[in-house]
Amino acid sequence: MKKANIAARLRGFPFDPGEYWVLAGGAMVLYGLREETADLDLGCTPKLADRLEAEGFPCRVTDDGNRRFRLGGDLEVFENWLYDRVVSVDGLPVISLRGLLELKRRLGREKDRRDVELIRAALGE
Repeated sequence: MKKANIAARLRGFPFDPGEYWVLAGGAMVLYGLREETADLDLGCTPKLADRLEAEGFPCRVTDDGNRRFRLGGDLEVFENWLYDRVVSVDGLPVISLRGLLELKRRLGREKDRRDVELIRAALGE
C-alpha cells in the first residue's frame, strides 16, 4: 500500500478522524520514510473502540487490557496505542515521529530496528 492508497482509504473511512490515527508502517509511508507497507494499522480512542465493538467488528483484548480490531484483511485498529501525540500529515491523523520512534523501539522486531534508524535520521539524531 503506497501513500496515495493509504490517503484514499482513510478519506473513505467512515469514522471521525479525531478518533483514530495512523501507526507503524502506514505512518512510515506517510512520512516518506518508506515507499509502501503491507497493511494499515490505526490507533483509536476508547470511544471509537466502543463503536467498533457495538458494530460487531472482530475484537480481542490485548495483554494491556485494550482492544484490537480487524477491519478487513489488511486493516487493524488498536485501542489507545499512542505514544507522544497525533499530528496532521497531508490532512491525515498520524502518530508523531517521536511517538513512532517510541512505538518501533517497543516493538523491537528486526524490521522495527531498521525503521528506528530511518526515524532517527529523519529527526536529525
